Amino acid sequence: MITFLGMYDMPHAASAYDRLWHAIRTELGHGPDALSRDIDPWEAWQSDDLLLAQTCGLPFRARLYGQVNLVGTPDYGLRDCPQGYYYSYIVRRRGDSRSLRDLARGGTIAFNDPLSQSGWAAPVALLADKGLRPAATMQTGAHLASANAVLDGRADYAAIDAISYMMWDRAEPQVFAGLEAFMRTKPTPGLPLITAQSRDPKPIAQAVTRSIHTMDAADRDILLLKGLVQIPEAIYRAIPIPPMP
Repeated sequence: MITFLGMYDMPHAASAYDRLWHAIRTELGHGPDALSRDIDPWEAWQSDDLLLAQTCGLPFRARLYGQVNLVGTPDYGLRDCPQGYYYSYIVRRRGDSRSLRDLARGGTIAFNDPLSQSGWAAPVALLADKGLRPAATMQTGAHLASANAVLDGRADYAAIDAISYMMWDRAEPQVFAGLEAFMRTKPTPGLPLITAQSRDPKPIAQAVTRSIHTMDAADRDILLLKGLVQIPEAIYRAIPIPPMP
């Protein structure tokens, strides 16, 4: 069986994620001894042997819907967001006073992946609402790489998942010291937990919920977790799929 919680599994949070998985496994009464970390996310998400994984909303609605079962959506307690929702910060280099319109027209946006809700779909939707589109793009492969591309001048702005931003900013404040989060995108449903289509998601959701609520307070603070909520699949599917870069 495969368990993959790699979306926010940063080095400083790895031990807390290990303890969370151990608690979930204890509640379930079965499952692998350890989280799968050396695995391609798509291999995990599409495996018939998947017990539990966290994915992104865009892969879920664009490619995984109908192939997996939705377990629930972790809630990180973001302010000004419905439970289980999140947004992206639009960042630029500190001292750069260009507006979003100026950046879109004359700058380069760094993005992690074209199938990222937070890194690509959310900023494209924000720009489209203003009648804009990115003039130039740079794919980086990761949010942290996008931040570094803006810092060193290879790109001019980027959209960083708010949970990633907050976790990095707590653990390594210097990462974003040279950046300014000057805008944020519209909230959308957060990164869902999924299981293989052959599995019943209800007992898994119950095990995750109980495990989050019984976590050590320090671990819950590291992972920013507040609970698990049920957001209907239809709400994920109603969000438009953005054009590719």
